[in-house]
Amino acid sequence: MGMDDAVYRLLKHRLGEKYITRNPEDRVCYSYDAAPGQSFLPDAVVFPGTQAQVADIMRLAWEKRIPVIPRGSGSGMTGGAVPVKGGLVMALTRMNRILGIDTDNFIATVEPGVIVADLHAAVEKQGLFYPPDPASSAVCTIGGNVGECAGGPRAVKYGVTRDYVLGLQAVLPDGDIIRTGVCTAKGVAGYDLTRLIVGSEGTLAVVTRITLRLLPKPAYVATLAVCFDDMVTAARAVSGIMRRAVIPRCVEYLDEASLSLVRNQLQFDLPAQARALLILELDGDEALVKTQTEQIRVFCSQAGALDILTAGDPVQAAALWEARKALSPVLYKIASQKLNEDIVVPISKIPDMVSRIKTIQQESGLTVVSFGHAGDGNIHCNIMYDKADETQAAQARKALDKLFAQTLALGGTITGEHGVGLTKKAYLSWEIGDREQSIMKQIKAVFDPRQILNPGKIFS
Repeated sequence: MGMDDAVYRLLKHRLGEKYITRNPEDRVCYSYDAAPGQSFLPDAVVFPGTQAQVADIMRLAWEKRIPVIPRGSGSGMTGGAVPVKGGLVMALTRMNRILGIDTDNFIATVEPGVIVADLHAAVEKQGLFYPPDPASSAVCTIGGNVGECAGGPRAVKYGVTRDYVLGLQAVLPDGDIIRTGVCTAKGVAGYDLTRLIVGSEGTLAVVTRITLRLLPKPAYVATLAVCFDDMVTAARAVSGIMRRAVIPRCVEYLDEASLSLVRNQLQFDLPAQARALLILELDGDEALVKTQTEQIRVFCSQAGALDILTAGDPVQAAALWEARKALSPVLYKIASQKLNEDIVVPISKIPDMVSRIKTIQQESGLTVVSFGHAGDGNIHCNIMYDKADETQAAQARKALDKLFAQTLALGGTITGEHGVGLTKKAYLSWEIGDREQSIMKQIKAVFDPRQILNPGKIFS
């Protein structure tokens, strides 16, 4: 497999000189994503602007057996957009149109390169609401979210990307165009190919158009910052909150290490002894939300909260969320490298998982920082180490093995949002059995018998 000069000239003719490159500096820029330490040079990078061009590229790649790696903004955390076998990186960022917002039927139709935050802004101007909100929403694309089945803080109440994708248009590896799903509230005709493609990490088809379900925009939002003197107490409070009849739209937590990194950005006067923080958000009818907020305040006080602070205005609430979303990059103040994992455990097991993470930290001698979407058990656990120190690197890998083993022992999963990609495929067999993986590989072979679409991902 590979791309020769003749193929390059043909693609340049079909796309236009501006929309294909094999300059070394450009290839380097598309050789990695947000997964640390994963870099492979593509033979070239293409920038299609239409579905027809995507199909044209795929037909040629199919004929010449050239690997194609679909890519959005490159914000993925598991190497999903890394061209491990060279070939063409297909950057879909030019296909960034919001094609329509149907306010009568609560539907948006978009291209894959639309930035998630731009979609949020556009639908909210119409009094509507698109709930999925990954931390990278200011830069990540809808297509990337579909590929990874992204979630975010609001998933605890509203669900994840797959819960809002009604239908797709996609290009198969041989260049054929398929249309899946519906544009109605219900639809069960045939197998659900839409949900099969959502979360398939760009290994089955190149998504070119997405039909999304929308909701009415909530009338009122309340944001709380709840302080605790230790993380285990905070984790127990999460379990208690989720057993209540009130379901917040967000229940985020920051442990002591992560809180220390962003404490000065929060615009809240936190107690000096605060070692853990919960960010709670409720939405809906104003009177009901205020009643529910008071119920939550009473419960948190009984559960050992040091203080319960309410955002006084949208600016203060936004500062709280900006600090939370800034955590991943600011971790490099602790060490030069991190293993960034997105484990999930049953909600009732969050206190157990927090205790086990603390034990892993003590045994490894490394700093382990955790934060994330505690309301649905999704913990972002970061094992920090000096990449130039071979002993620390070995300890980090052992700590990761223990983290995944403990997660699975508690009935959890090794990934809730980031996908398997390149960095977790060695662990897939820890969770998924041989027979189940065989079925998955057969599905891949039906879509892509020549194995050209995003090869080297998910399966060892």
